[in-house]
Amino acid sequence: MHTQEKEFLESAKKQFAYYKLLGDKCLERLNETQLQQVLNANSNSMAMIVQHLHGNMMSRWTDFLTTDGEKETRNRDLEFEILPQTKTSVLSLWNEGWSCLFHALEALEGQSLSQLVYIRNQGHTVMEAINRQLAHYPYHVGQMVFLAKVLSTSDWESLSIPKNASGSYNAEKFAKEKSKGHFTDEYLRGQKPTE
Repeated sequence: MHTQEKEFLESAKKQFAYYKLLGDKCLERLNETQLQQVLNANSNSMAMIVQHLHGNMMSRWTDFLTTDGEKETRNRDLEFEILPQTKTSVLSLWNEGWSCLFHALEALEGQSLSQLVYIRNQGHTVMEAINRQLAHYPYHVGQMVFLAKVLSTSDWESLSIPKNASGSYNAEKFAKEKSKGHFTDEYLRGQKPTE
């Protein structure tokens, strides 16, 4: 694996970890009833979103390099109908999906990211397949953040830079020397995100 491929893979892992952590924080703030709540007929509950992400992750990342990413055993339509009944079962699906993803990414060490993999018979390089999911999962995590804000019964603590705090946040950043780092580094160490 070339240096640029290694850097891309490390960056992708950090971005996935960042979005998992955002989802973790949303899930911990809601109770079982809130996880099942649907805002209207055209929306999904938090549990549905988690079930969909789980189905996608298990399908895409199981045997990632050797089988099509849309497994025959997956029933995508049911991901939006049958719901886990407890918060524990929602969290179990959430963590199992992410575990499958991170296991697959770890197994890519030494592999060429230009190797072809298939999703519904459409060829993607490994890098393209990773990018596809880096666009898909944050889309749904954003929905989770929105739902958590709407449904949370406690005072909402921002998962990002709080309103009216951009100036002080930027002043703190620009007071430091320039350095190379990933935008998720501080957040994954327990500080606020930089977006």
